Amino acid sequence: MDISLSIRQYQQQRLSHFHAYHQIVLPLNGYIEITTLHYSGTISRGECVVIHAGLVHSFKAQEDARFIVADLNQLPTKLTLENHIKYQLSSAFMHFLTFIESQLQSTVDKNIEHQSCTLFYALLDTLSEHIVQDKRIQSVMIYMQENLSNELNLEMLAGIACLSPTQFKKRFTAELCESPMAYLTRLRMEKAKALLHHTDMPINLVAYKVGYLDHSAFSRRFYRFFGISPSKIR
Repeated sequence: MDISLSIRQYQQQRLSHFHAYHQIVLPLNGYIEITTLHYSGTISRGECVVIHAGLVHSFKAQEDARFIVADLNQLPTKLTLENHIKYQLSSAFMHFLTFIESQLQSTVDKNIEHQSCTLFYALLDTLSEHIVQDKRIQSVMIYMQENLSNELNLEMLAGIACLSPTQFKKRFTAELCESPMAYLTRLRMEKAKALLHHTDMPINLVAYKVGYLDHSAFSRRFYRFFGISPSKIR
């Protein structure tokens, strides 16, 4: 597996080309417009586009937009379908891109770059084929992922999306096939489970980190979600 990572900016003028290697473009901020045989649209933060080797594509971007770009000679099996090129990033993947951006701009270290590329390739298996089309809903999803310890309610989230609570709930559920609060609970429980597995953080602090001030309420919710208590996980 041969892979290189770099930080790039693209021009506002539309260009068209192809290359002999696969390429994955992941926005750090802003967006890029991509047109291929099977796709035409924008890719923004929280998403990525997979350009297969030999695929002619045209593109243009915001002048101040920045991207992590991966050039690689081999794609994971799940990314080999040429008629599906746009994917959703997990929260962990997005945080990893922040590290990559910082690392690439701070020093040249071949060992760290090699290890980063290996982890990047492994994280490609976490990409989701389900793409949220409504950018307002996507922005709320990212906000949820980055603010799990805060008090979040339907009215607040609807305000971020610039929708009424009723419209927001309807649109969110249509996009993700679950309600906003069910999605939020799933994010919180999955993060809590990871913290319990991989850290020695006290259970009451884990509860706080995922938005629960009441330790007992957190434990009850966790048990209903996983069928096991937080203390048994620990």
